[in-house]
Amino acid sequence: MVDAVHGGPRTPIRVSTIIPCHNGERYIDETIRSVLHQGGEVEIIVVDDGSTDRSPEVVRAFGDVVRYLRQPQGGASRARNRGIELATGQALAFLDADDLWSENALSRLVAVLESDPSIGMVVGQMEQFVSPELPPAEHLSFRFSPDPVPARMCGTVLVRRSEFERVGGFAPELASGEFIDWLARAEHLGVRTVAVDAVVLRRRLHRTNHGVVRRDARQDYLRVVKAALDRKRAAPGLDPT
Repeated sequence: MVDAVHGGPRTPIRVSTIIPCHNGERYIDETIRSVLHQGGEVEIIVVDDGSTDRSPEVVRAFGDVVRYLRQPQGGASRARNRGIELATGQALAFLDADDLWSENALSRLVAVLESDPSIGMVVGQMEQFVSPELPPAEHLSFRFSPDPVPARMCGTVLVRRSEFERVGGFAPELASGEFIDWLARAEHLGVRTVAVDAVVLRRRLHRTNHGVVRRDARQDYLRVVKAALDRKRAAPGLDPT
């Protein structure tokens, strides 16, 4: 790609992929491999959020291609924020330790950022699948559409680091909904966002999904919605009623 200002080739965007992991030994190997298969300039950072299973051994088996850090359990927000502190890329991506990137997902997202420096964030589509190790009868307990859907969520987003830092980090006080909260803050600040018509994330459904384990998540989501409404009411020129 040619730099329109200087006339020479642009340096490819380096992507730092941050993966928070708490007791993710069952799936994180496959998650990391889905990132490694993307190619391009990719840095992988796994932040172990106080795992008590074999997650450290699974991650360390990849050697130097994955940067591994362990910290006391403090939630996904703190783990992601710590990973960002270590990141060296010009763009940031986030992936949960049980989900997968689709083939060529990263190249599709990166191409959009490289096409226009004014674009701050790219969002792709998601498809869901039931983890194949579950028995067929258990598949019926998951109600979802297998069709691709636009999704502004962890794993579908690639954001320029400069724009992420303008918005600020993930709210550590939120155990759920922290990514929705961050996206709402980014929208409030006017981060220019482009959606691509391509599946970039395969979201795994299984027994220990966050939404299944955290039955108290509703309170955090209500806090996120209230905070977003408060920002809109406080914006200049808006009717607070």
